[in-house]
Parts: sequence; structure tokens; C-alpha cells
Amino acid sequence: MKLSVIIPVYNEESTIAEIVSRVKAVPIEKEIIVVDDGSTDTTSKILDGIDGLVVIHKENGGKGSAIREGLKVATGLVTVIQDADLEYDPNDFVTMLAVMENEGVDVVYGSRILHKDYKISYRRYFWGGKLVTVVANMLFGISITDEPTCYKMIKTALLRSLNLTCTRFEFCPEVTAKIARRKIKIMEVPISYFPRTMAEGKKINAWDGLEAVWTLIKYRVKK
Repeated sequence: MKLSVIIPVYNEESTIAEIVSRVKAVPIEKEIIVVDDGSTDTTSKILDGIDGLVVIHKENGGKGSAIREGLKVATGLVTVIQDADLEYDPNDFVTMLAVMENEGVDVVYGSRILHKDYKISYRRYFWGGKLVTVVANMLFGISITDEPTCYKMIKTALLRSLNLTCTRFEFCPEVTAKIARRKIKIMEVPISYFPRTMAEGKKINAWDGLEAVWTLIKYRVKK
């Protein structure tokens, strides 16, 4: 199955070339769609110098808006989101795709929690992620271990049918909520995780966690 890898980026000049190289090296049929969300550093220039990419330049609108732009041009049967910060290992795509094919499911989440060597950068991120996961499970009657994971691999047609409206980091809970409302099975597989610190450019904060919880509640009560 052809995989569309959407990479939303904002001021990732120190890592963008490396993450693209890592994604390219994964031995699967794929296309790489990089959406530059109005970077003010040299990210845009670096991208223009790399062959074999679909590059979209847009005004800054947030991670969710960048993902939605990338989804518009995706041609793969399956889509996955790849952050540009080197926290996730694209080699895990191989296992996730295999599970999707072998189990006949439309949604596979990569779970950092299930990995035997799971690493925590800051406890507040760990507990914040736990909270969002617990809320998702309680509200929608599902049983997952890592709701905020970046690695959400979903059949492209299904992802488009969700009619996403997210603009920022609420992409993850909106996707989970809308999939869960349809009673679609979410499979999880262990994935590697290499956390970075705020000093290294980690962008998510406490407000994003609260926004994630609110997004889950909103789609639970929405008719």
C-alpha cells in the first residue's frame, strides 16, 4: 500500500533535512508531503533544495491547518503524520503498515507507552498525555494507551471523510474523537520514542493539553 507521509514543519531548520532523509530511507512505497507552515528561519530554503518531495508553502496557521493542506494532495491509500523534530522513528511505518494489512483495519496508532524502553522527557508531558488518553477512553468507550501519539496511520479516504477543522495541536483529539464516534477499531503497536526538551525546540505546552481535553469533550456532546 502506498503511504502518504505528511510532515508539517515550522522553524525546523536544524532537523528537517535529517527527518526527510530518514523517511526516504524507509523501504516502502511512499510519497513525502512537507507543509511549511510559514517558517521564518531557513526551513523553506532547505526544503527547496531537496529532491523527491511535494512541498507546500503556506502562511502560519498551526499544525492542524498544515496537515489539512497536505491531506488535500495526498495520493497514497494510507496517510500518516510525521513530526519534524526527530522524536519518532519512521522505520516504525513498516510494522504499522503490516498490522494494517494483516489485521484488515483502517486505523493504526503507534503507542510510545507500549514500547518496553519508553522514555519520558518531562513528567508533565507524560501525565498530560495520560490525562488526554484517559479522557478519550472514558468519553468514547475505547481502550487505547497513547492518544496524543504523532503516529496515527489512517486510510486516506477515511481521514478525508472526517472533515477535519483543526488548526493547531487539536488535530490528534479531533481525529480520535471522530473515529471513535463511528465505532471504528483503533489498533495500537509499540513504537520508539526519543523525546526532546523545550530547549531543543519542543513546541507543545500546557494550554495545548487543555485544548485537547476540550476538543474531546466537544465532539462527545456534539450531535
